[in-house]
Parts: sequence; C-alpha cells; structure tokens
Amino acid sequence: MKKIFAGLIFAALWGSGSVATKLGLKVSQPLLLINTRFFLAALLMLATSLLIDKNRFPKRNEWLPLLVCGILSMAIYPSAFVYAMKHVTAGIGTLGSAACPLIISILNAVWLRKKITWNIWTGLFIGLVGIAVAIYPLLLNARATPTGVFLLTFSMLCYSVGTVYYQSVTWTLPRLSINGWQVLFGGIVLLPFTGFVFEIADNDFNPTFWFSVLWLVIPVSIIAVQIWLYLLKAEPTQASLWLFLCPIFGFFYSYLLTGEPITIYTIIGTALVIGGLYLGKKENHKKINH
Repeated sequence: MKKIFAGLIFAALWGSGSVATKLGLKVSQPLLLINTRFFLAALLMLATSLLIDKNRFPKRNEWLPLLVCGILSMAIYPSAFVYAMKHVTAGIGTLGSAACPLIISILNAVWLRKKITWNIWTGLFIGLVGIAVAIYPLLLNARATPTGVFLLTFSMLCYSVGTVYYQSVTWTLPRLSINGWQVLFGGIVLLPFTGFVFEIADNDFNPTFWFSVLWLVIPVSIIAVQIWLYLLKAEPTQASLWLFLCPIFGFFYSYLLTGEPITIYTIIGTALVIGGLYLGKKENHKKINH
C-alpha cells in the first residue's frame, strides 16, 4: 500500500510539470526557466541535506556518477523537453513522458540484464497503444510539430538512459543529497548557454513566472524526484510503470488550466494506459504473494 500511495503521489506531481512549464514559457526564456528552477532546488536540497547529515559530501568515486546523471537527467533532458514544449501542447508533453517505461525496461533488460516478465512487456505495449490513441487527434489538429516531437523523443531517451545509469550505481549518499548534487551539476552545465541566449526583454518576472518556478522546484524537482528515487530502489523493474499515470493527471491539469480538450480518444487512451499499468503491477503482486 505504501508503494501504491507513493506511486500515485509521484504521478500526480510529475504529471503537473508539463503544464507548469508551459505557463512559465509564456513569460520567460526556456533556459532561464530551467536554470532558475535548478539553482533554487539545489540550494534548498543541499542545505537541508548538509543540516541533516553534517559534513557528508560525495566520496571520490561518487562525483563522476553524479555528474553523468546531472548531465543526462538534469541538463539535456529538461532543456530538450522545455524547447519541445514550445512546439507541442502540454498534453502531448505529458504523454511523451509515458514512453519512458518502455525505453527504461528495454535498457534494464539489455544493460543491467534484469528479467522483464511477459506481464510487464504486455502492460508496456498496452500502455503505448493508449498513448498512440490519445495523441492521434492532437497530431491531426497540428498541435505538435515534427521538431517538437523529435525534441520530446530525444529528451525522453536521455531521461531513460540517466535513470538506468542511476540504477547501475551503488549509492551511499542520502537520496536528498544525490538529487541536490545532480540538479546543481545540471544547472552549472547549462549556465553558459543560458547566459549566451539571455535577453532581458524576453522575460517578465511576474507572479506567473515565480509560480511556475516554485511549482517546478518544490512539488516536481524535490518531492516528486525524491519519491521517484525511492520507487526505483523499492521496485526496480516496476517503478517506471508509474510514469504511465502521468498523462491522466497531465490531461486533467491541461483541461483545467490551459483549456486543452478532453476527447473520446483521450478517454480511450487513458483507459488503455490504466490497463497496462494494472497488468504490469499485477505481475509484481503475484511475485510478492508467492
């Protein structure tokens, strides 16, 4: 029950990220939005971590994995995602995130040699069919460009590789510290690019900007990622299935906040996604019962 509750909270918070990003992009440049979010999140997490676990800095062999995870999951992934959000709707952005379970499962099977059962593969297939059904009318209505779809796909690939690489490392740092250092490295890597493209006239530091940043910092970058890291440790092969629930919350938020339509395709697609998630998690319950 604890894992189910954690998975639901993660999906609800992570699914709100694309809408918050879309709102922030209306008043700011993409890289400025990302870097402001990263440095605020890193400051909060590292300060809290050092207070809780005094003088606990990464060991020599932990710096490189933190840097790699920071580049893949915190620099390349969000940059490509945010630029993709300039060319696709928030709903499609959330749906793109749901492609990660398949990529992560394939990488787990090939890279980490983890056994992926037929229930999970079938659940992944059903979930992807649901994604295709839900995204079909949005593409027909020209609410997504090829550039946006490419950037979204690239960002999901980088995130998936970063996730599997994280799982391959034996960590001794607390989760909060790991997250804080990754975010800090991601911000540092992006800082020169942010400075190069910065134009003061393209940014309006109004309440919408700060609401977007703070939402991306606390519920998404801190709370949701902490839950995600917990799920990756608690259920390595099934954790990624929770990403399938993000579109459901994402469509709901998009409907309420940005007026994006909910159609029969959305309903059928999300029903298939729920079915895929249920099938994949059912295999996990069978294992526990045996």
